[in-house]
Amino acid sequence: MQTTQTVFMVRPSGFAANQETRHSNFFQKTTENNENQAMGALIAFNDYVDALTQAGIDVTVIDDAGGQETPDALFPNNWIALLADGSLFTFPMEAKNRRRERRQDIITQLADAFVVERQIDLSAHELAGHFLEGTGSLILDHPHKLAYACLSSRSSPEVGREFESHSGYQIVWFEAADRHNRPIYHTNVMLSVGVKYAIVCLESIRNEAQKGTLIATLQRSGKTIVDVSFAQMEAFACNVLELQAKDGHPVYAMSTRAWSHFTAQQQALIGDYARLALGPIDIIEDLGGGGARCMLAEIFLPRKLASA
Repeated sequence: MQTTQTVFMVRPSGFAANQETRHSNFFQKTTENNENQAMGALIAFNDYVDALTQAGIDVTVIDDAGGQETPDALFPNNWIALLADGSLFTFPMEAKNRRRERRQDIITQLADAFVVERQIDLSAHELAGHFLEGTGSLILDHPHKLAYACLSSRSSPEVGREFESHSGYQIVWFEAADRHNRPIYHTNVMLSVGVKYAIVCLESIRNEAQKGTLIATLQRSGKTIVDVSFAQMEAFACNVLELQAKDGHPVYAMSTRAWSHFTAQQQALIGDYARLALGPIDIIEDLGGGGARCMLAEIFLPRKLASA
């Protein structure tokens, strides 16, 4: 099962540009301090939740703990992954203030509603300076047990090997860089894999052998490649997520900015296939350097049956 109808999101209480992540996240834009940033992000967050709900997605919203100085708490997919076999993974994070996003109360809440067969905590790798930031680092193809990852300071093969051993997924590694040849910090800003389409910025992969391997692997697994430019990637056109509505219809979740940067032909391709859940989240993309996909933690865990 590649897509789910169930996600959880963390409503921000103190969103701001994270100064601890700027050295590796070049998607973050420098802006003047603005006391209205947190309120603007909260409004954008709530509008996006509404769009997802109206598209038929089951959204659980959990409030940020507050007072913890976790400006990126609204990006929970980086610290947790919840797989269909009952596995709950927690991941090592590069920025120290992002490590505080891992919350036992969230894990407990999820375990109360869903079947968790095992918990695998990879966060000890932080002690050695090795990181793997969830489904920011790993783009998962569930039916084929594949994962795609671009090398960066936040995506370490050392942690990847342990993820492979616990999950049974095989990781396809490659190097990806932006137009200025700076490493791309998270794979999910240059690649999205859904049931039918793989949306990818191929020009970000300079190594032709690695690019060829990626293309061949995607095509072998039945994906139609939608190739986007650097400009489209910078507008978060790859930071999108295919979900499944309660009525079974495919849904693409993305920002309004991302959607507006697809070509007319690409829009027709995606729009004819899926329902859209669009959010005007420019403030989150600009200051956080992450977008619509980063805000969604997919829940593939089996739901517990209600007590009689």
